[in-house]
Amino acid sequence: MRLTTPRRRQGWLRRLGSATFNYPDVGATGGRLPDGYRHLHRDVRVGRGRAAFERAGEGLLTWDLHRRTGLHVDTVGPRVVPGQDVLLTLGPAGYGVTVPCRVIAVTDESDRRGFVYGSLPGHVEAGEAGFEVRHEVDGDVRFRLVAFARPDTLALRLAGPVGDALLSLVGDGYVAACRRLALGVVPPRRG
Repeated sequence: MRLTTPRRRQGWLRRLGSATFNYPDVGATGGRLPDGYRHLHRDVRVGRGRAAFERAGEGLLTWDLHRRTGLHVDTVGPRVVPGQDVLLTLGPAGYGVTVPCRVIAVTDESDRRGFVYGSLPGHVEAGEAGFEVRHEVDGDVRFRLVAFARPDTLALRLAGPVGDALLSLVGDGYVAACRRLALGVVPPRRG
């Protein structure tokens, strides 16, 4: 965990290329989640119809979902791509706690869009998260979030159940942001 400024994040982002994941179970969101981690599952209806799916899917693959949860996103390129490193910062105007991740896989199909990323050294947790938006046959648009994580800092380990509650709140934030994307809610302009 690092308290960072925008300038420090740019240097950090350039150095991530040689980093390896800080957990051994890379890719496990695609199957049975590994033991020894907290697990998070969300699979909820966020809208209906092709237009809602397109808005939510595009927002997911352009990092807008993460921005709408209050995160500042630093990465190279406007779209999510496999192997892409990203720094996510929680704090006012992009100053605050920054965590590094790397995109593992991307799905961009006619009725399914999403990606998986995993944590890199310097992240407060070790684990991975998978995000997916689906346009179902019945017209419903569903958002699915699957994650597993364990504390990777002493402070978070000491937090115990508070860490579990925070993980759940993060999941709820992603669901709410995806629902706003699907509905076409325009975020307020920042001063």
